Amino acid sequence: MSNEHFFTSHYTSHMNAPDWVKDAIFYQIFPDRFCRSERYHAVGKFVPWETKPTRENMFGGNLAGITDKLKYIKNLGANALYLCPIFKSNSNHRYHTVDYFEIDPVLGTLEDFDKLVQKAHELGLRIILDGVFNHCSRGFFQFNSLMELGENSPYVDWFHVHSWPIHAYSGKPNYECWWGFPALPKFNTSNPDVRAFLFSVAEYWMRRGIDGWRLDVPNEINDDSFWQEFRRRVKKINKDAYIVGEIWDEPGRWLQGDQFDGVMNYPFRKAVTAYLFDEHPISIGEFAERLQKAFPADQFGVPMNLLGSHDVTRLASLPKSSVSRVKLALALLFFLPGAVSLYYGDEIFMKGGKDPDNRRTFPWDALPEAKKHPIFAHLRALVGLRNKEPALRRGSLQISLEGRQLSIIRSFKGSSLKLSIFDGNADQQTGYTITKG
Repeated sequence: MSNEHFFTSHYTSHMNAPDWVKDAIFYQIFPDRFCRSERYHAVGKFVPWETKPTRENMFGGNLAGITDKLKYIKNLGANALYLCPIFKSNSNHRYHTVDYFEIDPVLGTLEDFDKLVQKAHELGLRIILDGVFNHCSRGFFQFNSLMELGENSPYVDWFHVHSWPIHAYSGKPNYECWWGFPALPKFNTSNPDVRAFLFSVAEYWMRRGIDGWRLDVPNEINDDSFWQEFRRRVKKINKDAYIVGEIWDEPGRWLQGDQFDGVMNYPFRKAVTAYLFDEHPISIGEFAERLQKAFPADQFGVPMNLLGSHDVTRLASLPKSSVSRVKLALALLFFLPGAVSLYYGDEIFMKGGKDPDNRRTFPWDALPEAKKHPIFAHLRALVGLRNKEPALRRGSLQISLEGRQLSIIRSFKGSSLKLSIFDGNADQQTGYTITKG
């Protein structure tokens, strides 16, 4: 399978994905759980830092804390940040947006945000934000207007309401909401006023210096024209902005060069976990087939390849997890085409089950000891290899299977690297080697 540029060359230049993303190593942060700096004091009461996370408890991580740890992230080898939502919200994950133009007061101020962006850019770190444009919260001003004024609200057409009055806090919701959750009313994105509002949100934060957007459940805005216009607006402000969609399945529709620059590559993660970590693993042959489907030769854009995120169980807590299996999984992450995305704490083998357990706080007090874990040194070595070898960032891709050995070859300008995976059996660990050609 050959894919020298990793996006099809017949697209015109204004439709190309940003070149910098091919070199990107993202560090994903769940802001409430990453770091709580004493430089910012939010009003309110928060649980102790080592408390077990629930769907409701708040820990008080803040933007000043992220700024304080930028050098740690930089020294780890990352060169970009992906922040889960930071806008005003009454949830610890902040996917329940109350105000898209305000920083959540638990996190800090607009000044704190500007300082974070400035300091990150000074260190060579780009920042993309999480954009939740499919739904908001019951506390969103325009939805609250519907609860107060009913059919007389000037925002009556901003949402999909089936009857009046609105049942927002008791009984079955009588309006469309994300997956039936009444706290998450769904926007009517066919309404020109709603579209103009959401596009203005994207433009506002682009002008404040961010480097792109990660789009939450964009497939649930089932309208290509919405995302085409979103792209035009964002790219007009910064042609090098990265627009990446949270698409879990086949992404071809979104990667025609006129909507997203890439998607979160969950098919890659599913293939790796099914082969290395499931109780009943797939064969190495099926693994090879899944990898090829996850990296099609002629697909536009640069995917965000990941093994961990705020939505999935951490590798360290999967059924057959071991240091050797996680090392191989990380080698695959760094070896295949696209941007690398690391989930905070994965570098120290942090554990975490299904949501919300995968959103534990980062153990800063225990970091000196945690950095002695073999995964930390292994990841640093992979970062160094990727930064040193252009083939791993911009090379063609060839996947081949001979017997029980899977070979993944990246080639660029006469230089190549090969990742060879030797398939074990039920009583034998799978092994691998990396060789330079």
